[in-house]
Amino acid sequence: MSSPYKKISLKKFAVPTEKGTEESRFWRRFKPRCSLSEIASITSIKFSPIQPFDFAVTSSTRVQIYSTQTYKVKKTISRFNDIAYCGSIRNDAKLLVAGDATGLIQVFDINSRAILRTMHGHNLPVHITRFSPGNTQILSCSDDKTARIWDVPGQEAISNLKEHQDYVRAGLISNDNPHLVLTGSYDQSIKLWDLRTNSCTMSMSHGAPVEDVLIFPGGGMIISAGGPTITVWDLISGGRVVRSVSNHQKTITSMCFDGSSSRLLTGSLDHHVKIYDVQNYDVVHSFKYNSPILCIALSPDDTNIVVGMTCGTLSIRHRKSSQEELSVSHPNKQPRVGSYKYFTRGQTYDGKQDDFVVESKPREHLALYDHYLKKFQYSNALDAVLRNGTRAILTISLLQELIYRDALRQAIVGRDDVSLEPLVKFLLRWINEPKYTSILIDVGNVIIDVYSSVIWKSPLIKKLMVSLHTKVKMEINLQKEIAKVIGSLEMVAKGSMSTATTNYT
Repeated sequence: MSSPYKKISLKKFAVPTEKGTEESRFWRRFKPRCSLSEIASITSIKFSPIQPFDFAVTSSTRVQIYSTQTYKVKKTISRFNDIAYCGSIRNDAKLLVAGDATGLIQVFDINSRAILRTMHGHNLPVHITRFSPGNTQILSCSDDKTARIWDVPGQEAISNLKEHQDYVRAGLISNDNPHLVLTGSYDQSIKLWDLRTNSCTMSMSHGAPVEDVLIFPGGGMIISAGGPTITVWDLISGGRVVRSVSNHQKTITSMCFDGSSSRLLTGSLDHHVKIYDVQNYDVVHSFKYNSPILCIALSPDDTNIVVGMTCGTLSIRHRKSSQEELSVSHPNKQPRVGSYKYFTRGQTYDGKQDDFVVESKPREHLALYDHYLKKFQYSNALDAVLRNGTRAILTISLLQELIYRDALRQAIVGRDDVSLEPLVKFLLRWINEPKYTSILIDVGNVIIDVYSSVIWKSPLIKKLMVSLHTKVKMEINLQKEIAKVIGSLEMVAKGSMSTATTNYT
C-alpha cells in the first residue's frame, strides 16, 4: 500500500511548473561525494560560520574537524572522559565547545586543541552546547532537566533555566536578540526564556518529545521537531500554531535552514532527508540514505549537505559552484605552445586553501669565516669569529682548523694592538675552561713567540698579558692544590681497602 500512495502523492504535489523543475534540478546537483566511517553513531554536525566552512563531527568520545575542500580530518579533539556531545564552532572559528555524558562542558582552542575553559554544574549528560552571538556566553542543555547560560571568561553559570520536567534535548540563543533562549524538552514542551528576568515568557506544547528547534531570522516565528511532525509557531501571536506538517514515517531528529532560510531540511529515523519550501511547507525534494539519520547540516554557502547516521556513517553530498563548473567545462585546457600564455602558465595560480605548499628553501650562503677560509684569508677568518656575539665554540673550532692547516701563525702575525686585543681577551676569558685549555695554550704560545719583542710597547696589550699571566698562575696553583687533595684521597682509599682485606682474612 505504501508504494502506490507515494506515487499518487508525487503526482499530486510535484507540480511540473518551470519553478518546480528548476528547484528539482538544483537539489539533484548535490551528488554523493564521499562516505566516511566514524567509530560510533554520529550525534552532531556543526559547520563553521566563516570560510572555508569546515565542520565539526561529534561521535563517541571525540570531535573531529573536517575540511570542506578535501573532506579529510584537520583536527581531532579527544580529551573527553566519556561520550562527547554537540561540538559547536564559535563564530570566529577559533574556539569549540562540547559537552559530555558526565555533565562536563569544555571549551577548546581549535588550533592547539588545548582546553581553555571547563564548566561544572550539570550532573547528567549535556546534549546541547552552543556559543551566543556575542561569543562570550554558552548555552547548555542537559538531561538534568535544566538549561544554563555560562560566562566564558568567568567560567561560571549566570542563568539557570529549570522549568522543564524531562530531558532538555534542544536549545539555541536567538541571533537577533541574545536575551532570548529557546529550549525543547522530552516533556513535549517548547519554552521561550528571557535572560533579563531569567524566567519563561512563553510555553508551547508540541505533542511529542522535542528533538530540535529553530528560530527564523527576525525572531517572529520558530519551528519545533518531535516525533514525525514539524510545527511552526508564531511568537508574535502568543505562540499560535501556523502550520503542522508530518511527512516522515518516524521521529525527526535534526533540522537546518539553507543559507537564505527559504528552505528547511529535516533528517529522520526513517532514513530520509526532506527539503521544504518555508512559504507553504511543501516537500520540494528528498534524499534517501541506508541508515537512520541522527543529524544533518548544510554548509552556509549551500554547497555541502552532511548527514550523520546511527551506524557511524558520515555521508557528504556536494554541489559544484559556478566557478567549479566553469573549470570543469574546460578541463586541462592549455594555451597554444609558443604563445606568451604558454610560458607564463601557472604563474598566477595561488592554490586552494588546503593545498600543501612546498616552501622553496633559499640557497644556504656560507658564513663569513667560512667564506674567508675558502679563500685562504686566515687573518680575516679569525677576525670574523672574534666579533661580539659569536659563540665560543665557533672560535675554538676555527682555531683548531687553523692548527690543522698549520696556518695559526699566519693568521696571528701582522697585527697591531687594536686587532690583537680581541684575541688576547678571548684567551683571558676561556683559558681556564678545561675543554678549551689545550688549544688556547698553543694559541698563547704563538702570540708570545710572534710579539715577545714588542708586546710591552702597548699599554693595552701589556695590561691584558699581565692579567693572563696572573690567571694562568692562579690556575696552576689551583691544580697543585687539587693534586694534593687527590693524593690524600688515594691514600685514604688504599688504607681503607687494606684494612678491609685484613679483616676479611
